[in-house]
Amino acid sequence: MKQLFLKKEGNPRLLLFFSGWGADDHLFDRPVAEGYDYMLCFDYRNLDFDFTLLDGYREIRLLAWSMGVWAAGCVLAWHDEYSFSLKLAVNGTPYPIHDTKGIPVAIFKGTLDQFSPATLVRFRRRICGTTEQVKEFLSHHPYRPEEELGEELACLWQTAAKEYADSLKWDKAIVGMRDKIYPPVNQYRAWGDTPVCEVDCDHYDAGLFDGLIGGREEIWTKP
Repeated sequence: MKQLFLKKEGNPRLLLFFSGWGADDHLFDRPVAEGYDYMLCFDYRNLDFDFTLLDGYREIRLLAWSMGVWAAGCVLAWHDEYSFSLKLAVNGTPYPIHDTKGIPVAIFKGTLDQFSPATLVRFRRRICGTTEQVKEFLSHHPYRPEEELGEELACLWQTAAKEYADSLKWDKAIVGMRDKIYPPVNQYRAWGDTPVCEVDCDHYDAGLFDGLIGGREEIWTKP
């Protein structure tokens, strides 16, 4: 796993963001809330995590999107020593490759088996949904090599389809009602008693992430 500070100014608070498969700093290099440092986690070919990078922060906000919800759960579940003020999951579940609680198994396996530049283009269109979101995504699109993305996808198949991460207590889950990657009905099944907020958006929504990273409190705390 890569851990990259997009802002590190010695602030006492940290936004810790576990992004999804195929992401990098280009996609989520956005203004962060005043008073926060900002660390982005991506590339889940392994889940090695340097906890010393969290030392010294009095408050940590955890944000996770898509496959990052599972990755955050795997990494952080048994680390109660860190002061997480809020833990928010967006369009993902602790059961990422699962027929009733995540991405259906056949769909994920089909993407892996047929992975190619054309498959990647289709996937990115599906996560965006609208032409406007596709244009916005392309203006920030990740620059990681396609070979690397294929390796990450294969590693996720070997781990995320077999090891679930349901022991981390999330404060809220945002469910995009037009999500074509994690079906909304599956997200609801996965979250059980966790409070859920419905949002009229696709799997990826630039405006939503602008607000979350920028610290719009009504998005973080709205029931």
